[in-house]
Amino acid sequence: MAVDAIPDFLAEQRDDAAEELQPLILDFETFWERKLWHQLTDALVRFFSDPKSAPQRLAFYKVFILKFAEKINQLKLVDLALKAATQCTDDQERLSFLSSVVKKVDHDSSQDALVYASVAVARVKLNLNQLDDARKDLDVAEKVLDSFDSVETIVHAAFYDANASYYQRKMDFANYYRTSLLYLACIDLSSLSTEERHKRAYYLSLAALVSNSIYNFGELLLHPILDVLARSEDDAWLRDLLFAFNRGDLGAYDVLSDNIASNKLLGEHSAHLRQKIYLAALTEAVFRRPPHDRTMTFATIAQETKVRQSEIEHLFMKALSLGLLRGTIDQVDEVAHVTWVQPKVLDLKQIGSMRRRLLDWDSNINKLGNWIETAGKDVWAA
Repeated sequence: MAVDAIPDFLAEQRDDAAEELQPLILDFETFWERKLWHQLTDALVRFFSDPKSAPQRLAFYKVFILKFAEKINQLKLVDLALKAATQCTDDQERLSFLSSVVKKVDHDSSQDALVYASVAVARVKLNLNQLDDARKDLDVAEKVLDSFDSVETIVHAAFYDANASYYQRKMDFANYYRTSLLYLACIDLSSLSTEERHKRAYYLSLAALVSNSIYNFGELLLHPILDVLARSEDDAWLRDLLFAFNRGDLGAYDVLSDNIASNKLLGEHSAHLRQKIYLAALTEAVFRRPPHDRTMTFATIAQETKVRQSEIEHLFMKALSLGLLRGTIDQVDEVAHVTWVQPKVLDLKQIGSMRRRLLDWDSNINKLGNWIETAGKDVWAA
């Protein structure tokens, strides 16, 4: 369409638009005539953000916005394009459309917009199950992001969200957990629907539990997204299970075992989960002890963790290899010496236990002071 035909196009779109959107299109005409690109861009953002504009977005982008695309903020240009892309008939059309957007913003001065558009292309490729191509796009985007001193939060959020989707499809639980939390750190949680928050909390919880490398759920336990599970009749047990692991609570784990068995993913990893709760029970048993009393016999560990005494050595060595504990093991005397235990988020019960230990420590200090004062009267007098 020629530039001089734009007013006719806007007039046609104004006639077709919902009544409340017509004043915005009138603004488009004014800003277009006066070449007020910033004001025109803001008006377009408001227009595209209204759900009633959906049928007209693609036409507006292709016929109108592309006429002055290089004159407006390139990140906002991509944002408008992404909203227009929702009106494509299928993922193949969407991929072709967004690929043209990538080419449009591929300039040295608009690398943030390039990343934003490239991540959108990667998401479409994920939908088309083109996982390898999507990974290449995300890797290129990551290199560009790493070269920035700062970038708009919306770009980082899109990048982490696309990565989380990729790792979810690859069943890479640890990386899914990490990138999902990074995504949540970039957004306002209230911007997600209740259904979306529930879904993310559910998948994050499963990923934390079945991952081979995640043994500390502190970041997730403190995140408000878990509150949605607490209010769920069907999935509240999953939140309870996370806290049971954090406490090393074997009793709570056994109570929830039926839920574990009925969940397909958790059921497939039941042996791993059992070992994980044993490790949690071991670290909790060490944590409850004061630093000067962390030499434990195999019999004591077996009593605390419910693990057979013949398997204690393997359990302790596993904890050492994972960095959950530091110390040594005496195989002959069947004694474990612990010098350090990995810090973790404490619940109220654990905080209460720590409070009692501090009170005991304070009492012991007072007793020591009284003994020194009694035993050393002559010395103090001298």
